[in-house]
Amino acid sequence: MAAAGFNILIIGQSGRLTFEAILLIASLRMNAPSFEGKIYVAEPAPGPLWPRARGITNAKHREILNELGAELVQFDSTQFGADYPYGNKIEALKALPKGEPFLFLDTDTLILGDLTKVPFDFDVPSASQRVEGTWPTPELYGPGYTEIWQSLYDRFGLDFESSLDLSQPDEYWRRYLYFNAGFFYYRCPHEFGARFLDYAIEIRDNPPRELICQSLDPWLDQVALPLVIHSFGGKRDALPKGLMDGDITCHYRMFPLLYAKEGDRVVEVLESVAKDKALKPILKQYDPIKFMVYHGRGHKVRAMFDRENLPRKEKAIRNKIRKAGFWMR
Repeated sequence: MAAAGFNILIIGQSGRLTFEAILLIASLRMNAPSFEGKIYVAEPAPGPLWPRARGITNAKHREILNELGAELVQFDSTQFGADYPYGNKIEALKALPKGEPFLFLDTDTLILGDLTKVPFDFDVPSASQRVEGTWPTPELYGPGYTEIWQSLYDRFGLDFESSLDLSQPDEYWRRYLYFNAGFFYYRCPHEFGARFLDYAIEIRDNPPRELICQSLDPWLDQVALPLVIHSFGGKRDALPKGLMDGDITCHYRMFPLLYAKEGDRVVEVLESVAKDKALKPILKQYDPIKFMVYHGRGHKVRAMFDRENLPRKEKAIRNKIRKAGFWMR
């Protein structure tokens, strides 16, 4: 069983991420009261790659995060910044204490149960498997999945064969190690972050020729992540199924999708946190929460879908919500 004292890292910026961070940390306090670690909200410092300050500028928002027990820290963006904001999760790792185990969480995550009950082995990293086959997209006459992924493993001197799930068919995306970067963890943020940064920069600046037709925006972090995890001896099945992205956490991504797709427990946690008298005046400042949660629009979206028989593709869910005039982001 995981120790109660590992650190949590989330990214903090003005706007949407602030309100999501408040919900995430408040849900952690509600449902994992035995958690003893620190919560770091990492803000990109103003600099050449962030031409406008993108930290949390509202004093009341900072105060609420502090009252919830979060520590706000800054990090310098040396490689990504505004051109690739997903790079924040790579560069922010250096802001955490060296040698202390960490769990990174995207801010659009709710804690549904006791996080300390998840049996993390921080020596064996892993990441979210709530993922679709978004990358690569092989061309008809171009390199296939095997050629594309093997070129990356070869570039970094990694064993490709041991990364494969041989129970899956050849040239099917699930055969290849691929994660959603909504959560990941390891024993040291500096070790993990340095390699994550090195791999991401190399892929961005000097991609193998097999990647010539492949988009890396916004997929760069998710292309580099499985390579980093594999390099540290991590694996896809490091955690029991059904805890992360299940009974313990939910990476909901957007509030209309939460109400359309997620289970009753997720809605219950969201609305319980939103009822907190100290948080309500803050959370109402963000329109998707204001209208979806407080004005009841979320339940109108929820009534539109049978969660036992959802459309196979998320695009169909989004289009149905948009057609009804309820889409917000």
